[in-house]
Amino acid sequence: LIDNPSQYILKLSGTLRSPKMDFRPPFLMLMPVPLGVESESVITIIPQNFIRPSRITVQLPQLELADGSRTCPFSVQFPGGRDIVLSSDGTTNELTCCISFRSSKPMSFLGEMLFIDQEEN
Repeated sequence: LIDNPSQYILKLSGTLRSPKMDFRPPFLMLMPVPLGVESESVITIIPQNFIRPSRITVQLPQLELADGSRTCPFSVQFPGGRDIVLSSDGTTNELTCCISFRSSKPMSFLGEMLFIDQEEN
């Protein structure tokens, strides 16, 4: 018990959730196209549990060709911007991402593109 009625004990508890991004669709399959022709697809990024604005960057894979040279046939664009913005009600905006592939040499690829926020998540 507290002898002084003007003092109060306040107990706080909470859960900190790590920021994450969900993707629609969850994986991407680009259609085969003739050499030098661009294949493109659009994904939606749904940020969750972000407590501050952030900017998304993308690490694109470098592919090794049969002759030993390396190339990155992918490009990424964010037509509406790459910033995660928090609204006053605590929700975040969805981001649209256009991923394209073009190669002058025949290749196939199965791998990952890394989408990273400002905090390296």
